Amino acid sequence: MEPIKWVAQELGDDFPGIDSCPAVCGGEPCIARTRIPVWLLERYRRLGVNERDLLDSYPSPRAEDLANARAYARIHSAEIDKRIQANEEA
Repeated sequence: MEPIKWVAQELGDDFPGIDSCPAVCGGEPCIARTRIPVWLLERYRRLGVNERDLLDSYPSPRAEDLANARAYARIHSAEIDKRIQANEEA
């Protein structure tokens, strides 16, 4: 089993550093203590933006937050794809 899938299985739907609260960004999964949605970080990653540039652009997240967001996006890829598409259509 891939390590990321094993970790996700062990954690269930709990991803450290990723919060989803209806009062913040409409309940979008975000980096904890920020309003930075996971789908946005994943979209930037797909466009080729590297971690250093993301950390420079968004000073509150840490490298481990980006890793947690990436793990969340991998496990919830259909959800993330849907959110990216909805934003691009808006």
